[in-house]
Amino acid sequence: MRQTQTPEGKSVRLLRIGEQVRHVLAGVLGRGEVRDPVLETHIVSVSEVRVSPDLRIATAFVKALGGDDDEVLAALKRNAKYLRGEVARSMSTKYTPELKFRLDESYEEASRIDALLRDPKVARDLEE
Repeated sequence: MRQTQTPEGKSVRLLRIGEQVRHVLAGVLGRGEVRDPVLETHIVSVSEVRVSPDLRIATAFVKALGGDDDEVLAALKRNAKYLRGEVARSMSTKYTPELKFRLDESYEEASRIDALLRDPKVARDLEE
């Protein structure tokens, strides 16, 4: 019998579809196909897309590189219909998920952990 879940308990199908949606969004945003003044002037990173179990909602975690995150998030929400259409053209699923956008906070978390590990007190304990 084929394994349908990862060791973390996530469905392989949901992960695969989420990665397909991420790839399409990153491509559309990277090529500058969205005609929005905010998105044309900012570089947007799509780090992860999580799809709901019923495949109706896809939550994309995004980060504006060198720009205002709130402004970019608002622009993405304004253009969600267009982006959903691009996802529909690229995928062959029965339903195209509704796109929701959230700010990716993993970069801040990673830099916080990095700062903790570089702390002299912690570095002293790690040397041994």
